[in-house]
Amino acid sequence: MRYVKWGFWLTLVLVVFGFFHYTLPQHDIVRVADTYEKRIDFGANSIFWAAPDIGNATGGANRDVFFLQTIQTNGKPMVYRNEDTGFGWPPYFKLDTSNLQTEATDLKSEKAAPQWVSVTHYGWRNEFLSIYPNAVGVKAVSGPDVRIIPWVNIVILTALLILIFMIRRMWAQFRERSIDPVIEDVSEASDEARDKARGVFSRLVSWLGTWRK
Repeated sequence: MRYVKWGFWLTLVLVVFGFFHYTLPQHDIVRVADTYEKRIDFGANSIFWAAPDIGNATGGANRDVFFLQTIQTNGKPMVYRNEDTGFGWPPYFKLDTSNLQTEATDLKSEKAAPQWVSVTHYGWRNEFLSIYPNAVGVKAVSGPDVRIIPWVNIVILTALLILIFMIRRMWAQFRERSIDPVIEDVSEASDEARDKARGVFSRLVSWLGTWRK
């Protein structure tokens, strides 16, 4: 049972970590090499793509999607999709896909004269599953060594920790005031019943002893 318990908590931690790692915004410093539009046929990986853009037809098996081709500071490629999130999940309320594509196109640069850009995104990149992080913002930065402080993540995670602490304190107080006294009463009643049962059993044994005599 101990291994089952630890397995449950480990699985829960991994699920929560994966959820926040996928959902919370991340910042990459990259060079925009190109931008393009491609028609995508959605299959088993459709859960990693956004819903159709606001105002477009829904329910289609394929649609055109914007992409950003970039090069990271270590020289490795990174491809982002550029889709509206609308009013669904994650709650980025992104409705400016075309504007962001225009801004990214305007920031394209060559390897010889790089223009470094901070791409704010959520999601994961996986070549095997053909999934891409979704870019939600682009802006020019001074160089490849610039550091972006994730203030949004800090605020959200801090608020979450405070909420968890408050819930735990409330539960502890509720248990101390309501549950523990009931458990103590039940335990005391059980002890009394056991003592009475032992007394009855002792008297019965004594009575049977008189018959043996």
